[in-house]
Amino acid sequence: MTDFKEVSPPALPKTLPSVGQFQSGPPIAPIARLMIYSPDDWESFIEEWVSAALSASYKSVARFTGSGDKGIDVAGFVDANGLNGIWDSFQCKHYAQPLSPTVAWPEIGKILWFSFTGHYIAPRTYYFVAPRGVGTKLNLLLGHAGNLKAETKKVWAKNIAESITGTQRVDLTGAFAAYVDKFDFSIFKAISPRELIEQHQTTPYFFERFGGELPARPLPEKPPEAVQGHEQRYVEHLLAAYAEHKKEAIADIAALKKWKPLSDHLNRQRESFYHAEAFRVFLREKVDPGTFESLQDEIHDGVIDTAEGTFVDGFERVKAVTQASQTVPLDAHPLGSSAFVKDRHGICHQLANDDRLRWTQP
Repeated sequence: MTDFKEVSPPALPKTLPSVGQFQSGPPIAPIARLMIYSPDDWESFIEEWVSAALSASYKSVARFTGSGDKGIDVAGFVDANGLNGIWDSFQCKHYAQPLSPTVAWPEIGKILWFSFTGHYIAPRTYYFVAPRGVGTKLNLLLGHAGNLKAETKKVWAKNIAESITGTQRVDLTGAFAAYVDKFDFSIFKAISPRELIEQHQTTPYFFERFGGELPARPLPEKPPEAVQGHEQRYVEHLLAAYAEHKKEAIADIAALKKWKPLSDHLNRQRESFYHAEAFRVFLREKVDPGTFESLQDEIHDGVIDTAEGTFVDGFERVKAVTQASQTVPLDAHPLGSSAFVKDRHGICHQLANDDRLRWTQP
């Protein structure tokens, strides 16, 4: 009779699952998502990564497609001279295994041949980029330019000569052989998929492409005692609402001191405005351009009917609109679950700052 060993139940997780995990299961790691891209999606991702994560390094970025690309997939140009200036090449390979020397030989051959024939100046650096990286053999060769050159020449006739163009065999002879002898093979390098992810994570496109939750937000700064220039307009709208409520002129925030409820209300609105401003700045380099503005549009669309309703005075309108902002459904918006109560209130005042909401009749 077979003895069965009692197996302990798996340990329970030590963190609470998010709503997204309940709906979609555990998140897929970005590096795993790279594996399921099509070759075309992979090139598009590399173009996005170079354009956004490496933007400080290049004047422009171009993607070359089609059979006549002469060995270039994505190029980053340092100056305005394009392929005749200083540039880096990013060779995109989406294979089921790490790249081997056999895959690399034709690509190295193309760079050597087409730079020799004057189609372009050889790139400053040539990167192999693949979702599974490069294998050990290729990695060792890329780490030793002399060995890479020697091995390239050794395998040329068998692995490269007939893989450069579709119309001719390119033999390693004469002036071309002399050119290869003098060529700097240290330009050939590889970038690991983990490095790609880490750099892409600094761009506004990361969360749209890979999902996940935003990192923790820093605490917003407290409003200074004096109203700052960038908040002047919405404060003017609030003072007008208070004046209408009290039926007397209120020139500035100092005049509110005799009405503590109004003074406290203004302080809360300024805190909310600064909260929303901190949210906007926090998101600037983490989500696609326009994402926060679309959240403002959602809030605007959700409260505008309330704002245009009939109220005894502007103060009542302010309170009704900010209260209405709390019930605007944001489930379908990518930032909806990240917006706090103060963000919603503050966005109302951002809209007032742009004159998209008014508390009194002009």
